[in-house]
Amino acid sequence: MRNKVDLSSDPDALFLNPWREEGLKLLGEPEFYWREMTGAVIDGFAVSAHPEINSKIRSFVAHSKRHKKFKTVIETNALPVVLDNAKFRKSHVMVGDKLVLSGASATRLFNTFRWENEAGGANPVETLNSYLHACRTVNEGKELPVEKIFLESDLDFAIECRNTFNYFHFITESLSQLCVLDAVGFQGNVYFHFPNQEEKQGGFATSFVEALFPEFAGRVFFERAPKEYDLVLTAFDVVGAIGQMPQDMLTGLGRIIPDDNVVGSIEFQPVLAMNSVSSALLALRSRAHKAIEGKDFSHLPKRVFIGRSDNQSRSRPLAGEDLLMKHLGHFGFKYVVFENLAPLEQIALMAQAEVMISQHGAGFTNMLFANSDAYLIELGTLQTAQFRWADFWPLAHAAQCTYLSFYGDFNSEDQLHEPTFSADGIVPPALSEKAVAQVVAFVVTLLGHAPTMPDAANLTTLARRVLRAGAAARTVALLEKHFRIVAKDAGLCLLRADCHKALDEPKTELVALEQAHAADPSRWQTLVRIIWCANRCEQPAVIRWALSRLAAEFPDRHAAFISNHDWVRFVA
Repeated sequence: MRNKVDLSSDPDALFLNPWREEGLKLLGEPEFYWREMTGAVIDGFAVSAHPEINSKIRSFVAHSKRHKKFKTVIETNALPVVLDNAKFRKSHVMVGDKLVLSGASATRLFNTFRWENEAGGANPVETLNSYLHACRTVNEGKELPVEKIFLESDLDFAIECRNTFNYFHFITESLSQLCVLDAVGFQGNVYFHFPNQEEKQGGFATSFVEALFPEFAGRVFFERAPKEYDLVLTAFDVVGAIGQMPQDMLTGLGRIIPDDNVVGSIEFQPVLAMNSVSSALLALRSRAHKAIEGKDFSHLPKRVFIGRSDNQSRSRPLAGEDLLMKHLGHFGFKYVVFENLAPLEQIALMAQAEVMISQHGAGFTNMLFANSDAYLIELGTLQTAQFRWADFWPLAHAAQCTYLSFYGDFNSEDQLHEPTFSADGIVPPALSEKAVAQVVAFVVTLLGHAPTMPDAANLTTLARRVLRAGAAARTVALLEKHFRIVAKDAGLCLLRADCHKALDEPKTELVALEQAHAADPSRWQTLVRIIWCANRCEQPAVIRWALSRLAAEFPDRHAAFISNHDWVRFVA
């Protein structure tokens, strides 16, 4: 039985269009295909010792937030389906001879198609976009078929796995699929199909299945692909089929995406992936939290630094870890290795953690189980920012926590050399003494222990980061501790005003704005902001004063502002 997946054909011959072609049926009418949801606070900060690396990090973070971040996160539905003539090949599933575009498998198929067809005459991206556009057109008005015939309750359920040795891929892509059975009266066996050698399978695969799905005891099997079924149940995550979806089902999606994105295009797929959360992932989080209810995990710390096991196959040391841990230890942080904990302990640790810090790695998969008030702090590099940051966005969104990354240097001889995966793999991070100081200052500020900063520049950097982390009250406390520095610095006064605006405290915001103007009267923008804030506070005298200053010092700006806002003339 062949296990190879050949993607050299035309997309129409390769991929199943489930809205028009037979072989895939839903088990019931779906409640939704996608819907908006509340997401996480996500940001990244540059702490390299090299200005040129910091510049690249800041540019990448800003570009991601401007061009890749949705206005609102979405939840996509993972649905139980029945497949006819199903074939599991490598890490994909087929109906007959056509590949099913579902979840992360679809993204891998698109990427592989592009790589394998680069040398051909046609542009593979244009070919795929043409195919997907044609699907959306011909599928207009169509619905996914629903199985009407009675199915035996002991029908097998099969899951395609990218592999069974990578914790991230197994938990997020494979284990989560089991949750679609929660709404099905399922009595059959479960099969995980994977492409790797059996001896490479990680012990976590069976231990997490046993801990979170005890009802399937004795009915879960791991079997290497290929495998074929005449009839089988599986999960269909519609995020992989967004490009095929009828246009009317995508209505509203264009409103929440960045302006330079095209809904349904191949270029849109990775952007969609980082801004969407599968319903199966949310269900796995809920199931995990229920599994630890009523159990005593008081022995687990609430402030943790997650380290790496000495026997990990790909040990990547973090330079600066000892110094960082020395400082964090003064504030109650404990050093923990996930591999030394049982599955339920790992879940409980994250569910009750106040702050978790670790270098970039698969351990951030457990962010899925974090409580929504937790701060998850990742220590990475420019490389992890560019190629791995987006992978963890859905987990943060599922937890609705605060996910922050500090990007330092490469732990290599030449820290200015940007590594490549093919030659260097993932290069571990290195934190200089200054970077360690910045991370520690940030963390202790979040914990209510505002440090003493030496000058306005360092105070500004720290305060901006804390505010971007959504901790406006902590930022105010930090600024109040340095009131003498703040009073003389217009930028810091404005930052304080931003904090009070975030806290919905307009009167205190107005005081901070007036201080900002006193510190630097040359900024016309401050006067305009005073006018708006004073209007909200119903302070007409302040509005008239600000308008008079604007007219005297910036007559052109005054004229433009008056002409564009009729209410101002009334107040004046």
